[in-house]
Amino acid sequence: MIRSMTGYAAASAQTPRGALALEMRTVNSRFLDLQFRVSEELRASEPLLRELITARISRGKVDCRLALGGGGAGTAPRPLNAQALAELRRLAEEAGRAFPEAAPLRLADVLRWPGVLADAPVNEDAIRAAVETLARRALEELCAAREREGAKLAAIILERVAQMRERVAQAAPLVPEAIAAWKARVAERLREAQVAVDEERIRAELAVQAARSDVDEELTRLGAHLSEVERVLAKGGAAGKRLDFLAQELTREANTLASKAQGLALADCALELKLLIEQVREQVQNIE
Repeated sequence: MIRSMTGYAAASAQTPRGALALEMRTVNSRFLDLQFRVSEELRASEPLLRELITARISRGKVDCRLALGGGGAGTAPRPLNAQALAELRRLAEEAGRAFPEAAPLRLADVLRWPGVLADAPVNEDAIRAAVETLARRALEELCAAREREGAKLAAIILERVAQMRERVAQAAPLVPEAIAAWKARVAERLREAQVAVDEERIRAELAVQAARSDVDEELTRLGAHLSEVERVLAKGGAAGKRLDFLAQELTREANTLASKAQGLALADCALELKLLIEQVREQVQNIE
């Protein structure tokens, strides 16, 4: 299945230390680019997150945020830190001697002082298991979102491919007509100029120019590239780079077709092809 590089997922769970929250955002990128914003107490979980993400995602810029919030249901009460209280009392006494007119500390001020409420001991194995469960759940949601978006992109590309096939089919019968019209115009100009030239020379030059204006090869290659685009989309997987290469080849053939076009109808057809190819290329940039 074709996957987009754009997606979003979030998951949360309660732990003895508080609420564990994980958020993943992905956008298009040339390669796999992982960026982590992890709380300091969860820094040891970053290698695990990296391993899980790289196993499911091969391309795109991934912004992963993991945080552990205090409080919440099931959170154990935090005991007082006797050492921090003693240090705060000492600092308060020194400050009171320096500023005797200052108001004493209130109980709320004491409880808000950093370190007064001791953190519960961290069970690293339990936290790692919780992070892994949360990450797997978020990745499932993220990959599902990328697949839904990828299906829409594939449908758009297939629609443009069908339109390009119509233009190629329209261009094929225009080629001999355009060459014949061009030969007639050249012969008419020579007659009007009343230039005495060798008839064999004229026919030879017309044959050379007709060969240069023949776009049958370009039309054949366009058809082959379109078939390859359909095959890659049907196969699925990480197809973005392959599709981007095919879009470049389609552009190359369409440019050659436009440069060789002798008639206005054929030139218009080549221009429409280039516009459709550019639309495909814009969509391909978002495919994994």
